[in-house]
Amino acid sequence: MKHAETVIFGGSSLNRAADLRANPDALTKFATAAESCAIILWRGKPLFCGPQQETLVRLPISSPILSESITPPMFLGLEDDKACFAYDISDWQPEDLDAESLGKLFDPSSQYHPSLPTDHLFCELRSVMSTLTARDAELAATAKALFGWHRTHQFCAVCGKKSQMAMGGWQRDCPSCNASHFPRTDPVVIMLITSGNKVLIGRSPGWPEGMYSLLAGFVEPGETLEAAVRREVFEEAGVQVGRVDYLASQPWPFPSSLMAGCRGEATSEEITIDPLEIEDALWVTREDMMQIFAGDHPLINPARKGAIAHFILRNWLADRLD
Repeated sequence: MKHAETVIFGGSSLNRAADLRANPDALTKFATAAESCAIILWRGKPLFCGPQQETLVRLPISSPILSESITPPMFLGLEDDKACFAYDISDWQPEDLDAESLGKLFDPSSQYHPSLPTDHLFCELRSVMSTLTARDAELAATAKALFGWHRTHQFCAVCGKKSQMAMGGWQRDCPSCNASHFPRTDPVVIMLITSGNKVLIGRSPGWPEGMYSLLAGFVEPGETLEAAVRREVFEEAGVQVGRVDYLASQPWPFPSSLMAGCRGEATSEEITIDPLEIEDALWVTREDMMQIFAGDHPLINPARKGAIAHFILRNWLADRLD
């Protein structure tokens, strides 16, 4: 797919400088260099600024707020030979915090730290991802996914002892049994299943009213992407799929997935949903999908802008999948 790497969170070509992760002296030097920068997160929310919070904030490495970090900084890479680190200040407690809004699929809340300019806000990444530059999106997604992994993998999976961050945040080492652990990424297939002029879409329980998207599911151990597409579509909607082709991928840090976008040709059309998997599924014509994307459909809303489902459907409508 020619436009594959224009998907959100992809295509910024960040120099991750992996060779520096094993060089503690270099990382220490970068961590105090005046030209280095820092991005900060609070409970998984990156700090953004601008009229619509469309810009990822880069703070000077000397910023006092960085002293509130609860973990060592993570080395994200180099921008124009200048180091970029990520800091987590999740122990900070905002005033008038609405805790019930946190962690929801669509968290509309934002948080303001009193030491920062008033347009600097911690926001849910989903809410701003479609407005970000490719570089800002990649940095935010990388930091969010890494911090999420460290938060849930603090203990050695071999012996159960507390492990320690290493390699600039890209590894955890166990001081007890010397095992090393690495950031987890879960492969997920998300598929454009077509039959002639129609595409199969579905919705999960709890989604906003009218929201539909492409079917998706986790790849199982010992399974190819193609087999996962066929299995998931049949399990969720009872539709048989023949040929499957790969389209594009998208890092999806909610919390740690890699979405593998595929297209498949249906060999049956009768739908029988599994209510434990999805709430509804239906076939939609290309003409109806154009109406959905235009916001004119009376019942169905488009997939969320910025997600790979929206990206694939938009390119399908424009005949740009090749």
